[in-house]
Amino acid sequence: MNVLRRYSGLCRPSLDKQVFFISFKNSLIYLNRKMSEKRVLALLTEGTEEMELVISVDVLRRAGIDVTVAGLTSDKVFKCSRGVLVSSDTTLDEALTKGPYDVVLLPGGPGYKTFAASEKVGAVLKDQEKSDRFIAAICAAPVVLKTHDVCGKKKVTCYPSVKDQMIEAGAYTYVDSKVVVDGKLITSQGPGTAYDFGLTIIEQLLGKDAATQVAKALLL
Repeated sequence: MNVLRRYSGLCRPSLDKQVFFISFKNSLIYLNRKMSEKRVLALLTEGTEEMELVISVDVLRRAGIDVTVAGLTSDKVFKCSRGVLVSSDTTLDEALTKGPYDVVLLPGGPGYKTFAASEKVGAVLKDQEKSDRFIAAICAAPVVLKTHDVCGKKKVTCYPSVKDQMIEAGAYTYVDSKVVVDGKLITSQGPGTAYDFGLTIIEQLLGKDAATQVAKALLL
């Protein structure tokens, strides 16, 4: 059976053959496990790195974690960094009425600059830190934390091109690792480490056994 037809809610070609459309709602394939009580808020905007968002969301949902993909604006569909169109579950404003969330997840890509410029995103991150809940940022997204003065002095990793920004004036301590966990802050390096990133979030929320089960099912 044609995969795109069988899972038409997950991925379908658009009229532009160079662009694919991904919708998260009611579309991902779960492991045979009960939904957990853990909740993740994943942010989405124009220019988001699609692999970092989609892989992270998929991996977390396979563990039974309730993930809400929230668009920064009222737009339903966002064009990501490589031309992939990704549909949000809801807007950030609406998602915040249903909080709190155990983790706020920031993908990278050029869209990180939009997150950094958003006072609303800054307020969400500050509240998350103040409430001692997890923040997870991958690729260039750790720069968003620095911009909003969140989780200062912690150990982080990030995409190499933004390393100097992160360590400037001793703001953070850089660690060259695929994923770094320092307290309630989880950071990762880029698209190629997105699976590790997602699995680490699972481990922090549900324990190592849950992460191992998901990794095994993914043949990782």
